Amino acid sequence: MSTEPPLKRVLGPKLLLLFIVGDILGAGVYAITGDVAGEVGGMAWLPFVVAFAIATLTAFSYLELVTKYPQAAGAALYTHKAFGLHFVTFLVAFAVVSSGVTSASTSSNLLASNLLIGLDETLGDAGLGLVGIPTGTGASLPVALLFMLVLAAINLRGVGESVKFNVVLTIIEVTALAIVIGVGFWVIGRGDGDLGRVVVFESGSERGMFAAVTVATAIAFFSMVGFEDSVNMVEETKDPQRIFPRTMLTGLGIAVLIYVLVAVMVVTVIPVGRISDPVNPDAGILLDVVRLGAPDLPVDKLFPFLTVFAVANTALINMLMASRLIYGMAKQDVLPRSLSKVLPGRQSPWTAILFTTVLALVLITVVATLGETSVVAALAGTTGLLLLVVFTIVNVACLVLRRDPTPQGAFRAPTPIPWLGAVASAFLVGPWARDSEDWIQYQIAGGLLVLGVVLWALTWATNRGVRAKRTGFRDIEHLEE
Repeated sequence: MSTEPPLKRVLGPKLLLLFIVGDILGAGVYAITGDVAGEVGGMAWLPFVVAFAIATLTAFSYLELVTKYPQAAGAALYTHKAFGLHFVTFLVAFAVVSSGVTSASTSSNLLASNLLIGLDETLGDAGLGLVGIPTGTGASLPVALLFMLVLAAINLRGVGESVKFNVVLTIIEVTALAIVIGVGFWVIGRGDGDLGRVVVFESGSERGMFAAVTVATAIAFFSMVGFEDSVNMVEETKDPQRIFPRTMLTGLGIAVLIYVLVAVMVVTVIPVGRISDPVNPDAGILLDVVRLGAPDLPVDKLFPFLTVFAVANTALINMLMASRLIYGMAKQDVLPRSLSKVLPGRQSPWTAILFTTVLALVLITVVATLGETSVVAALAGTTGLLLLVVFTIVNVACLVLRRDPTPQGAFRAPTPIPWLGAVASAFLVGPWARDSEDWIQYQIAGGLLVLGVVLWALTWATNRGVRAKRTGFRDIEHLEE
């Protein structure tokens, strides 16, 4: 068992709420709002509401489990306690790692596209009349790769998640989205917006309403992920049994309210036929809203840079989480020990950081060269797919762990909710929830998990043949420390 002192409980409800809201908002709404509207037309707000409902079902299961087992190990801990199978626990943990890498890769591409657009509009042909700065996919790729290297350098310096820093970036995220909402109201106020579009269903793929909303909800789910990261803060929260349930559900509610308002403004300002064809697909549709709705205001030149700050924190937190989990699994001998090496001075897990960074660089490059779908859509969809699988398992684990006694004061979800959460999450994993060109998500997710299985097999062979020991988690409660 660990002999380390407990973490200091410094988070009250306000800081925890800002952490949750900031983590949920992240890159999601910038990346996929246009894709959602392309599937269901003016009813782009509906898939966000459905995704929120499904995320809330799973949030209830997380709340029951985190107040029952208040350790910062998340889904891997609940899986291990429910099923007791080390290999299954490993797959869940590696799926969480993979989702962090794909989410950070999504953010890096979104950041690169918006940064180049912002520079072009302020310094290039559209700005100071200098030589135009390229803004296409070919130009974004090296910038995205460079950004991942910058994240690795920050990570190597030992910079952990700072809640106060998160508060600053959350304010920037909310400011950027408030600009979109404000521009929408400005357009409506001057009589150029059409609120009637919000009840118009129009599928670009000619699906029926149920099928289109299903596909759009699977896309929108990427925007709702992040709340599950808050369980990693449980050991640093004051009175978590009382604070956590109310704060998490409030954070989800605030996030979905912002998302619905943003989606409404998108379809109000931009004609539905143009939403599915933004100026720069990897930069997202929100920039087009600002450009079209407020062409005479300088805010359109500021907005791309706000987006850069808004998504950078998402990428940093995801890469920190992924490298920490890889380090923790290597320390417990379920991944090669070479992935647990630490820099003597900085005390940062340099081999785990190197591994996750190389994985992200390869992902970004390979997806960018395939050309079957946009890089952002492919990686965002893969993130959602991996987490939907994890959420399915967490909901089932919640039901299985009802066999353990519930501590006094712990949260308990109504019994139908974990069942509904498991069924709804599993339903969105299926191929019927994606366009055929987006089935590349299964290839990416499968490739990442196969890599994990290969590393597990190498570790198993080394443990058995060299160290004469079994392969399994020794201290699952402290996996992420």
